Amino acid sequence: MLDKGRALLGKSRGEAAEARALAHLQQHGLRLVERNYRVARGPFARGGEIDLIVRDRDGTLVFVEVRSRGSRAQGGAAASIGAPKRQRLLLAARHYLLRLGTLPPCRFDVVAIDGDRIEWLRAAFDDTPPR
Repeated sequence: MLDKGRALLGKSRGEAAEARALAHLQQHGLRLVERNYRVARGPFARGGEIDLIVRDRDGTLVFVEVRSRGSRAQGGAAASIGAPKRQRLLLAARHYLLRLGTLPPCRFDVVAIDGDRIEWLRAAFDDTPPR
């Protein structure tokens, strides 16, 4: 039962971080398109989820990963996005773009929240395969 309680607490923290990130982005003129877009890879493989999809003032479609940590210890929130997570984000973004008739300019941003500090990393990574 304790694990279920931790999962619920983690989910509510994640939702609070996403709300805080969205408010920050909206203050900078971005508009929410979709929240928590999920795609499955298969019955036994992890798919991907994009926390926020927003549109920038210039029309760029922005896929946003929100990461939150209590402090900057162990590298902080931004450092917690490894190659497997980026691959799952790319999978979800490609799937989302298939729904559109015309492909807009796109980018991948990260909003990193470390305690009370919020950092918006524009174009944090791209869809170039790792070497």
